[in-house]
Amino acid sequence: MNKEAIDALFTPEYLQQIFPNGRANEFFEALFGDADEGAYDISLSYQGCNESSIHLELQLKERPGHCLACNLTQGLPTVFSRHPIINIQGVVDKVEEDLNGEVQCADWSLGYTQQKSSGLHAIPLTIAIGK
Repeated sequence: MNKEAIDALFTPEYLQQIFPNGRANEFFEALFGDADEGAYDISLSYQGCNESSIHLELQLKERPGHCLACNLTQGLPTVFSRHPIINIQGVVDKVEEDLNGEVQCADWSLGYTQQKSSGLHAIPLTIAIGK
């Protein structure tokens, strides 16, 4: 595994490409029928890698005039893991494709929601890798 090649792939522009900002609006439109009802925006952040895994985060950022309460975000890993708009499997497939055989994405998992601040919660996404 070439750690430098993996680190170089995960630029802010690349993360925006594989998980566009508008995905949160699509999610809330499907959930509530109105994107403005959503309490947060969702973005993808790269947290690094090691020999066995790539670490990303789904970052939930409170929208102005809304409240990002823990009770709203605790159950999201289960929802996000299977929701077709969030499409975690599609994100992982794209990462594997764009690493051009450098690694294989063997499996992935979403961790528990972490409260980083009152306006920022994060859900860890760990991609297990192999050769």
